[in-house]
Amino acid sequence: MLSPKLHPTVRSILEMSAAAGQPPLETLPVPEARKAAAEVLRSLGGTQAPMRSIETIRIPGPEGGIPIRIYRPENPAPRPGLVYFHGGGWVVCDLDTHDVVCSLIAHRAGAVVVAVDYRLAPEHKFPAAVVDSYAATQWVAANTAELGIDPRKLSVGGDSAGGNLAAVISLKSRDESGPAIANQIMVYPVTDLSSFETASYNEFAEDHSLTKVEMEWFRDCYLSRPEDAKHPHASPLLAGNLKGLPPALIITAECDPLRDEGEAYARRLKEAGVPVIYKCYPGMIHPFFSLSGVIPQAFEAIDQVAAKIR
Repeated sequence: MLSPKLHPTVRSILEMSAAAGQPPLETLPVPEARKAAAEVLRSLGGTQAPMRSIETIRIPGPEGGIPIRIYRPENPAPRPGLVYFHGGGWVVCDLDTHDVVCSLIAHRAGAVVVAVDYRLAPEHKFPAAVVDSYAATQWVAANTAELGIDPRKLSVGGDSAGGNLAAVISLKSRDESGPAIANQIMVYPVTDLSSFETASYNEFAEDHSLTKVEMEWFRDCYLSRPEDAKHPHASPLLAGNLKGLPPALIITAECDPLRDEGEAYARRLKEAGVPVIYKCYPGMIHPFFSLSGVIPQAFEAIDQVAAKIR
C-alpha cells in the first residue's frame, strides 16, 4: 500500500511502475538487473547539462585500472572538485546511469566532477568498491593541477551505495593520512548493513521503489561474510570515532527505507563535532535524486549539493 506521505508526482510514478509489471531487481539474474536499472534511469533521468568537455579515461588501479569520467564545466580553472561514487547497491549502475546527475552537479556548481566506475558485486565483493574509490580519490588529489581543481576545495560524494562510499572514503582519508577532503556529500546513504530494523525500513519495506528485500539482496551480493556488515568500511554508522571528519551534507527522502540511518549518521557526526547540514525531502522516494526528468525536487537537491561544493 502506498503511503499518504508521498508527493502526488511520486505517487503517480509508482502507480505507473506497478502497472507496467516490471519484475523486482532481486528476482533477475545480475546482468538483467543491471539492464533494467539502466533503462529506468535512462527513461526518467532527464537531460545532460552543457559541459566544456566530458572525458572518460582509465587510471591506475586493480585489474587493469579504474574507469573514470571527468566533467569540466565552462567556468575557468581552478574550480571546486567532486569525486562522485554512483549508487546502485554496489551491484547495478555505472558511469552512464549517473551521467545526467554528474553533469548537472558540475554545471550548477561550476565544479569538475570525476565519476568513478568502481568494481561491482557480486563479481567483486567488499572491499573492492572501497579499494577502487579510495584509489580514485588519491589519483584525483594528486592530479588537481591537471584537472583544473582547487586542491583546497576537493569533496567526495555519492548517492545510496555511493553515499556509503563517500562516508567510508572520508573515514579512510582521515585514518590513513589520505587526501584532504573539503566536504563529504551523502544522498540517502547506506550507513548500516548490520540491521534493517529501523522505523523507516518497517514503514517503507514494500511498494516505495527501494524495498527491504532488494536491500537484503544488495547486501548479500556485496558482502562475502555476514560479519563484514559490522566493519565500519561497510557500515560507517558503526565506526567507533567520527571526530575530525570533513563537514557533511546529508540528504534523505521521507519515503525511503534508508531515511533513518542517514539521519542517524548525521546525528552521530554532529555529536562528534563535525559540521553537518541535514535535509529530508518530504514525500520523496529512493532514487528521486536521479530522476530529474520527472521529479522537479531532484533539481532542488542537486542545487543543494552544488552550493555545498562551491
